[in-house]
Amino acid sequence: MEFSSAVNLITGRIMSVLENQASLLAEVGAEIDEIKLELKAITAFLRDADRRSGVAASNETDNEWIANFRDIAYEVEDVLDEFMYHFNKQQQWRVKPSRFLLKLIHFPKNLLVRHGVAVKLQDINKRIKSIAERSHRYRGFYSESKKSIDQTGGEYHRNNWVKNLSESALFLKDDDLVGIDKAQQELLGWLMDQDPQRTMTSVVGMGGLGKTTLVANTFNKQFVRQHFDCCVWITVSQQYEVTELFKSMIKQLYDKVKEKTDADSMSYRELVETLVNFLQPRRYLIVIDDVWSIKFWQDISIALPANMNGSRILLTTRKEDVASFEVGAVNHIHRLKPLPFDESLTLFCKKAFVGKGGQCPLYLASSARNLVAKCEGLPLAIVALGGLMASKNSIVEWNEVYNNLNRELSENDTYFERLKYISLLSYHDLSYTLKQCFLYCCIFPEDYVIKRKRLIRLWMAEGFVEPLKGSIPEVVAERYLTELICRGLLQVVRKNESGRPEECKMHDILREFAVSISKSVKFVAKSDGTEEVEDNGIRRWSIEAKEKEMKAASKAALSRVRSLLVFAIDETSKTSFNRLPSGFKLMRVLDLEDTPINELPDELVNLFNLRYLNLTRTQVKELPKNIGKLYNLQTLDMVDTQIEELPAGIVKLKNLRHLIAFRYNVNSSAFHFWFGIVVPSNICLLNNLQTLTFVEARGDFIKQLSRMTQLRVLRVGNVHETDEKNLCSAISKMVHLQSLVVQSCKEDEQVKMDALESAPPDLERLFLSGKLEKVPHWFNSLDNLKFLFLHWSRLRDDFLPHIQALPNLEQLNMENAYEGERLDFIEGFRKLMILTIVGCTRLKEIVMNKGVMPAVQDLCIIDCQEFTTLPNGWESLADIKQVRLLYVSSVLFKKIWRSRRMEQGTIRGVMLSRQEGVEAVFSITGLFE
Repeated sequence: MEFSSAVNLITGRIMSVLENQASLLAEVGAEIDEIKLELKAITAFLRDADRRSGVAASNETDNEWIANFRDIAYEVEDVLDEFMYHFNKQQQWRVKPSRFLLKLIHFPKNLLVRHGVAVKLQDINKRIKSIAERSHRYRGFYSESKKSIDQTGGEYHRNNWVKNLSESALFLKDDDLVGIDKAQQELLGWLMDQDPQRTMTSVVGMGGLGKTTLVANTFNKQFVRQHFDCCVWITVSQQYEVTELFKSMIKQLYDKVKEKTDADSMSYRELVETLVNFLQPRRYLIVIDDVWSIKFWQDISIALPANMNGSRILLTTRKEDVASFEVGAVNHIHRLKPLPFDESLTLFCKKAFVGKGGQCPLYLASSARNLVAKCEGLPLAIVALGGLMASKNSIVEWNEVYNNLNRELSENDTYFERLKYISLLSYHDLSYTLKQCFLYCCIFPEDYVIKRKRLIRLWMAEGFVEPLKGSIPEVVAERYLTELICRGLLQVVRKNESGRPEECKMHDILREFAVSISKSVKFVAKSDGTEEVEDNGIRRWSIEAKEKEMKAASKAALSRVRSLLVFAIDETSKTSFNRLPSGFKLMRVLDLEDTPINELPDELVNLFNLRYLNLTRTQVKELPKNIGKLYNLQTLDMVDTQIEELPAGIVKLKNLRHLIAFRYNVNSSAFHFWFGIVVPSNICLLNNLQTLTFVEARGDFIKQLSRMTQLRVLRVGNVHETDEKNLCSAISKMVHLQSLVVQSCKEDEQVKMDALESAPPDLERLFLSGKLEKVPHWFNSLDNLKFLFLHWSRLRDDFLPHIQALPNLEQLNMENAYEGERLDFIEGFRKLMILTIVGCTRLKEIVMNKGVMPAVQDLCIIDCQEFTTLPNGWESLADIKQVRLLYVSSVLFKKIWRSRRMEQGTIRGVMLSRQEGVEAVFSITGLFE
């Protein structure tokens, strides 16, 4: 019953408003009390109906009844929001005594508004009851629900997403892959053979078979990447813009060789020329994921030279004609097949029995086999079903799921229908909260990579995150994300250095399923901004802008929209439109990331309901001076905009939790590789702020900072030596601080922080930018630190003994941080996985004692011109995967070159990598000038 889930989401929010604003709504109290009782009764009915029906097909009567109530619930929400909108204006008049006369003038109008609200709610109550009278099923349950509510005091909510936390480790492991060995060996044979011709390999199969998973796992193998001079991954999908794909390729290629290029400003001809010139002399590997049309090869082939260096192209597609198309080169085709039953069972158990190490208990063995058989070897279905069963322990629950599957699936169902139904089963097993979080992800375009923090803050702004005693909303929302990932409903694209999912996306089949549900319940409307938008009750509007201008919609149509997300998806839309439609009076979310808008709507400051404003990478130059009227705002994101200073009114945003504002320096090797934003000194009045990044310390800001004890993320620049006492005093009071960045005002200014007695206990990330005379004494108290970045520290004494015992340090980055000639890793660094040393111009040698850094996987040394020998002892590092050397001494390259009797040549960098499963064998890739 898809409608009922949506209605419950609406009623939950309405009930919250009714409870929280009871005092304001007192003048319409009788209507409020009656409608609260009706909403509670209907909510109980809907949940019972949803639980009894599961995913069985609902009848037309049920769906019509639920759709009618959904529209009424939306109407209640509109009435309440309109009332709050009016109340907000009234409060603004009360602020200034000089407007007393205006209050008198508007007093009759206020009475009329309250009377209007009461009349509307009375009408809604009558209509709800008339629907109840027409529905025999509803009437039968209605009285019982009402009686139950009267007896229980309205207890109707449940949290069924809380599960064993061991599941959260599921997406942190790489051993979930099953049944790809044989297919992968065939791919590796084609990729790594000695044929000098450029060849094409196609992996073809229906959606959900794991094409992308197979190719990604192959592409990411270190010895594969080291076999080629350069590797690129692009995702095409059904809609693509070839110039955007070319730009993505150029950025990836030049980023790998640490060179700058302005691909965004290149014409089509310049893009092609740049790619051809770069790729022609090299052995390249290009992965092209999700190709739908033969035409795509005609569009892109001009930029991929058919050289004789052993280059390879690897693509995935669902369409046989694309895989079989003659491309004028050697063409290999791997047709991916469903998993055999035994491998299907193994994959299922990995998902269903995470806490038991993937081992199925004997009492569930028969049920597990029966369920796996229903998936018919489709990995995406197996993962979804396994994630569903992970929350079910009794044989009764397992049999119930199997009976539902058996009843709904026939032997003649297509793979797609089977996958769709199993996904539907997983969806309906979610809590009401998680259902809306899952559906919300389809608001992003196909194959869109969604950042974790952005998604969490959007969920919060939408009101999806329920309060949980003892936890802040951000932590609760991250648990929601973990749950969706564990169930296979979202896929992790990238993890951060701590193993947490940094980026994720929806599989296109699951997204299609979510879009279908969202459309049917008016949860999300999607458009390209060119068609007329009618007043059809949409609450969330996602625009994938493709044309020069978005069509203006009527104010009536837009007045009910609560969320607008705009995505500029091709070159035309990125250069043409400047302004947004107007009329969003009750907006909660406005997300314009990557949209080249340079002017905000005039009525922005009247959006009292706004919780989330994202201007990242827009061309907006300033915020309105009366920004303080947005007193409900929770997130203000302004990364890489033209905004340099915040207006004084920002301090009125008492509900603001995340203030993110900085610009990157295009010269990444400079001391100032980012620039902060100037904020009012009394920004410290915002006592709900959790994130403050990246601000320029001006005036008495540092002195005021001690009032912000609630901060969890702080990044501050333009710090002077004289700020030491005040800065350390402030940091010592931030007991919840997890991430800290301190940057001095200039490269010769010291970062003085010795006045700090001990570090905040929860600190996980520390970035110090500026000169250090010595390592601060409190470094030994960084028990939870995972990431340490010393930038332009220019330490003269060996500082490693001061940090070698840190128990959780996983990544150490040093850029121009040490002026000595030798670094001795004597002991410790038990969990260090990534060590990066950049710009230490006098460094000649690194020594690693046996047993030090046992977990290190990646060692990178860049721009250390005096470095003359490979790190002594690095061969004993058991888990090392690669050693990267770039811009080091030519003496070192000559030694490596001679020792391996390779051809002479001018070489700028070399990358050494241990091949998997082969002891002490290394592959070498030269980067030629």
